[in-house]
Amino acid sequence: MSMIKNLPFEWQVGLRYTRAGKRSGRNSFISFISLISMAGIGLGVAALIIVLSVMNGFQKDVTGRMLSVLAHVEVFDNNGSMPNWREQAANARKNPEVIGAAPFAEMQGMLVRDDILRPAIVRGVLPDVEPSVSDVAAQTRRGSFNQLQPGAWNIVLGVELARSLHMSLGEKVTLALAQGQATPAGVLPRVRSFTVVGIFEAGHNEFDSTLAFVHLNDAEKLLRLDAPAGLRLRLKDMHRAPQVAEDLKRTMPGDLTVRDWSKLNATWFGAVQIEKRMMFIILMLIIAVAAFNLVSTLVMTVTDKQADIAILRTLGATPGSVMKIFMIQGALVGILGALLGVVGGTLVALNIDVIVPFIEHLLGVQFLSKDIYSNSTVPSDLRWPDVFKIGGLSVALAFVATLYPSWWAARVKPAEALRYE
Repeated sequence: MSMIKNLPFEWQVGLRYTRAGKRSGRNSFISFISLISMAGIGLGVAALIIVLSVMNGFQKDVTGRMLSVLAHVEVFDNNGSMPNWREQAANARKNPEVIGAAPFAEMQGMLVRDDILRPAIVRGVLPDVEPSVSDVAAQTRRGSFNQLQPGAWNIVLGVELARSLHMSLGEKVTLALAQGQATPAGVLPRVRSFTVVGIFEAGHNEFDSTLAFVHLNDAEKLLRLDAPAGLRLRLKDMHRAPQVAEDLKRTMPGDLTVRDWSKLNATWFGAVQIEKRMMFIILMLIIAVAAFNLVSTLVMTVTDKQADIAILRTLGATPGSVMKIFMIQGALVGILGALLGVVGGTLVALNIDVIVPFIEHLLGVQFLSKDIYSNSTVPSDLRWPDVFKIGGLSVALAFVATLYPSWWAARVKPAEALRYE
């Protein structure tokens, strides 16, 4: 209480108006109308934090599944092949962010079994080096990734691709490449039979339904290359891939093309960012509605306190001081509401893995079906920059909402206000 008495009188009056109404008859901590405004702001802030955290969680989960198969950075020699790939791998590892490097060759073709045709991306890799850049070997559910041996013409299929071709281990599948070969009868597709020795599941339908792996030597023979097409790199921090790609392009010798994973999937990540941006704007409008409820709150307060305002003016208070009183009242409600929403939203976002199963058990429902989604749990990835931005914008909106009622209060004329008192 002594701290409040030491504050300027504008703060003392603003705090007094925030804590209780004039005719309430109770020494409540906060008036009912201010509580409603505060709760509205808090709920809006909490909802925005929770929704963005869940969206970030889904994006992180999908990105992780994608990058379990994709490389963080790909390096190509513009001459078509990279005969000095070991030397270039050593050059790439000089960058402290690079923790793995593996050669590869990639081709597009059609997998054929009986009368079933499926388009596929076939990647030639070295089974003993590939685990340094991807998790495909660990994701092989049936068979063994290490059975990809040079000259054995073995192949590992994605689980959905194998299912659509009705393939199982040990069966033969034919690969027809888009690159044809000239014959007296015309240009014919290049065809090769492979034995299925493994089936992997990355958890991402795009890769599980279109991707297959063969040994690098077999891929080079089919593509008629004398060396790998390039290198695939894994980094310590995948989020630094664009910067690392630029650094490698400057430091690695040769005529190279360097691409990071964000450019390989630019369309998907662009769509996700647009979706997050639109969701942020939509939920921010909810906070704006709650914040502008302060306008009606302060207008009612100004109407109720006109006699008090008039007395303050006769005692020497300036219009600026009166305006500051009501701005303080509205700003305090906005700050407390934003703080309440930040705390509540953060707690829910950090414990969503406990809260969602409890609600599912309580209601007897399942939000994410295992038959539809690869992940049946609701993920959450709380990012503090989002929290600070949401809290700051909500306080700013609340402050803007106080301007007109405060300006109106400053224009109250003491004589007219006291005429009927």
